[in-house]
Amino acid sequence: MERRPGVPRLLREINDRAALELLLASGPLTRGQIGELTGLSKVTASQTLARLEGRGLVEVAGEQAGGRGPNAALYGIISSSAYVAGLDVGPEFVTTAIADIHGEIIAEVRVAPNGHEDPVALVHSGVVKACRSAKVALSKLRAVVIGTPGVVDPRTGDVRFSFDLPGWHEGIHEALARDLRRDVRIENDVNLVAIAERTLGAAREVDDFVLLWVGRGIGLGVVLGGRLHRGRSGSAGEIGYLPVPGVPLAEDVRAVPGRLPSLAGGLQSLVSAEAVAELAATYGFEGESAAECVAAAVAAGERGEPLIDDIAGRLALGVASVCVVLDPGLVVLAGEVSRAGGDALTFRIEEAVARSCPVRPQVVASEVTGNPVLRGAVIAALEQAREEIFAS
Repeated sequence: MERRPGVPRLLREINDRAALELLLASGPLTRGQIGELTGLSKVTASQTLARLEGRGLVEVAGEQAGGRGPNAALYGIISSSAYVAGLDVGPEFVTTAIADIHGEIIAEVRVAPNGHEDPVALVHSGVVKACRSAKVALSKLRAVVIGTPGVVDPRTGDVRFSFDLPGWHEGIHEALARDLRRDVRIENDVNLVAIAERTLGAAREVDDFVLLWVGRGIGLGVVLGGRLHRGRSGSAGEIGYLPVPGVPLAEDVRAVPGRLPSLAGGLQSLVSAEAVAELAATYGFEGESAAECVAAAVAAGERGEPLIDDIAGRLALGVASVCVVLDPGLVVLAGEVSRAGGDALTFRIEEAVARSCPVRPQVVASEVTGNPVLRGAVIAALEQAREEIFAS
């Protein structure tokens, strides 16, 4: 008979992973419940738990009272077995969250650049301060995911360019990993919002959807078959460049050393925060931000409807263009302007898209609370850390 020495080890790894995934999803369970839900025998379940306890991943977390006989021990994953860091890097603040293996955020720290533009120093400061606040050693971090505006090359993990963060450029990925002494993942911020939306928000269990971010700028996150679609160069979703009727084309979008590509033209010139605020002023609505102008129009009822109609019509140009190519079925609106427009805006966009193209996607507002970029970064970091644990 042919000997296959790798099979027992493979089976142990499969059993360990099944038990860990179950405990992460369900919380503490008894040995009997773990065996029943994974299909493992009592003996195998006991051996699996013993291995996981030995690895410092699982511990007895309580007891479950039963009928006759002693109470059954409840086993749960040790919260401190792994930690992750998620970051939202913007032009005004760097926000860092530290979460345990369960996804519980135990510290959140915001750092202002204060004139310092060195990305490595800013990220280092944010991570170290967050770890100190969480009382977690930097060495305990299993994964670090950073969300930034701009295009991230999926082949190298580097930022190709960012309008808001000119200091982020090729070479930063390696410099950050060297400084923090661990692998670091940089991801486009809107892509992270899409991850958060699929995990926690309106796109839960939806495999094909797009997320349109409308805030200071405009961006698109694309999820196909349950996975982010970044494109070959990471530029999938850069919808601000989309040519639209009545708007001049961008003058020159080629990346030239020392100069960022132009965004003067395309959909961005119609629905950026600056464009929305200028449009709102023509309708008699003003505020400190575009979102405030839109919120005022919604609150004004019938008087504000022409402005909401106009904004919806502009956004529908981009949504319709995406939908006739991808036919996603679901469009999620996120960002400050989208949040301010609420149902009044989503309804009008859905109706406008249905009038202009042969597909009618459902258009809904984001349901993710708090900082969606930060939430997405933490979720992505957790996925990476858990996969590392499962595979170790």
